[in-house]
Parts: sequence; structure tokens; C-alpha cells
Amino acid sequence: MAKPKSKYLKPFKNIYVIVLLGFAIWMLFFDAHSWLFHHELNTDIEELEYQKQHYKNEMAKDNKAIKELSTDEGVERMARETYNMKKPNEEIYIIEYEDSIPKSNKNE
Repeated sequence: MAKPKSKYLKPFKNIYVIVLLGFAIWMLFFDAHSWLFHHELNTDIEELEYQKQHYKNEMAKDNKAIKELSTDEGVERMARETYNMKKPNEEIYIIEYEDSIPKSNKNE
């Protein structure tokens, strides 16, 4: 009676297959240029590219704000909106909505 398991193990008796398999395992996991190392580097590159795009967007926003603040009208509008400044003969009414007022108690 023939052993059915030997049919599957027969290629592993060849020295070339064993060497090739050992080389493939070495290159995938243990070498300095392994697949695991490259996967980690690719993940870092993707994260850095995301950060690069984020900072480019922030720079565009900042450049827009700088351009806006380079004019007197832009500075005046920013002072009025952000710091509630006013001209000497003006009255300012600040309207606050209920959902924008912080609550002091949890029961309110």
C-alpha cells in the first residue's frame, strides 16, 4: 500500500526546493530589505504624505488670512468679529443663542 502523504512531501526531499524555500523565508522575514521592513516604511510614507497634505492645507488657510489682514478693512473686520472692538460712536449688541452658552449645572 502506498502512502498518500509521501506524494505531498516528495518535493521537499529535493535539496533545491529546500534551499529555495529557505531563501524565500529569509528574504521575506529576516533580511535587512525584508518585506516586513518595506511594509513598515510604506506605512510611514503614507502617514507622512497625509501630514504633508494637511500642512499644505493649513498653509493655504494661513496665507489667505495673511492676505485678508494685509488691508485695513480686513484688520478692522477681524478686530470687530474676534475682539468685539468698536468705533467711538457705536453700540455693539452681542447675540448669544441658548445652545452656545455653557451650562454651569448639569440640571439646567
